[in-house]
Amino acid sequence: MVKNRKKIELLAPAGNILKMKTAIAYGADAVYLGIPDFSLRVRINDFNLKTLKEAIKMTHEHKKRVYVTVNIFAHNKHLEKIKPYLKELNNIKPDALIVSDPGLISLIKRLCPKIDIHLSTQANCTNYEAVKFWQKQGVKRIILGREVTLKEIKEINKHCPKMELEYFVHGAMCMSYSGRCFLSKDFVGRSANLGDCVQPCRWEYDVFIKAKGHEDILELVEEEHGTYLLNSKDLCLIRHVGDLIKAGVSSLKIEGRAKSIYYLANIVAMYKKAINDPKKADFLYKELLNKVTHRGYTNGFLLEDKAEQNTSDSHFISDWEFCGQVISVKKNGNPNILKIKVHNTIKVGDLVEIVLPEYSIIKFNVKKIIDFKSGNEILEAHGGGGGQEIVLEVKSKFNIPELAVLRRKIK
Repeated sequence: MVKNRKKIELLAPAGNILKMKTAIAYGADAVYLGIPDFSLRVRINDFNLKTLKEAIKMTHEHKKRVYVTVNIFAHNKHLEKIKPYLKELNNIKPDALIVSDPGLISLIKRLCPKIDIHLSTQANCTNYEAVKFWQKQGVKRIILGREVTLKEIKEINKHCPKMELEYFVHGAMCMSYSGRCFLSKDFVGRSANLGDCVQPCRWEYDVFIKAKGHEDILELVEEEHGTYLLNSKDLCLIRHVGDLIKAGVSSLKIEGRAKSIYYLANIVAMYKKAINDPKKADFLYKELLNKVTHRGYTNGFLLEDKAEQNTSDSHFISDWEFCGQVISVKKNGNPNILKIKVHNTIKVGDLVEIVLPEYSIIKFNVKKIIDFKSGNEILEAHGGGGGQEIVLEVKSKFNIPELAVLRRKIK
């Protein structure tokens, strides 16, 4: 297992093997992942025991760390199923397990004694006395609740200097305290706390006030024309990376196991750049505003403000569209010969940007597209049917790595 923890860690989500590879290619120091049954991600999660073992092996070959999420709030029915799973995890040796349930922590200490335990943000750890308690239980890292402020992080680090602290810096925010939401369970019978949330907070509602006796009742009704009353803006702390590091955070965490490889590549690249060059933070924030789909951005609770809602629309649509990912690169002097798997559409004449690690950008206009299968020149390519494969020639002084993502200007 990889144990070097001296530098600041950038921790990225991985919903499948390709996302994991993309995160590593773009500079993530560690990834977190898990199988659907026990990881708070039942949907859009492609991992099973076989691919989990493969992911851990590949991550360690790249000298990166991998943390497995086992962070459901378990019921009795889960305990017998989870025991053989923990025994398998003990054999394949991830660097840590992310856990929220005290009972599961007890099981892990017995069945996986050599694997570190990280306390999930779901456990709502928000003060230094709680950190001390979990430290006595053998927890090696606390993933602080999103409600913890910068001032409180400093205080926690002061009182518990030997505890590793992890904090979310980017991604979706839940409208409930540390994700402890019951709307999905109530509306459609799918529990957020078992990883099956349908995100009713993102739905559009009409709001009615009904009188009942001497009390007014607020009633939410899902309608075609209403308001996004519960729709939290996305967390974005790229301008506060330096503040978090000074406060004692050792791992900066990106949310989004269900997000696309395009999202993952951009966010990892930008935050890696912000860690290594804090002066670029304002530029990177503007890029996040314009180049990635989001719900509007908020600092969350970090600066002791109230987290903000986006009540006007579902999300912002970028002027740029994800259009491809590099499968292979062949040097022919200059230009580079790129084999591309198309996502959405690429057309001759499009203005395209290739996003590189640490957020360097190659910009060019598409002059010629070759269909890889037929070898014929074509005017446009599409992402349907698993993604058409094409060849592009790109002149650049930069090395273009495999798995680099491309976007095209659409407005």
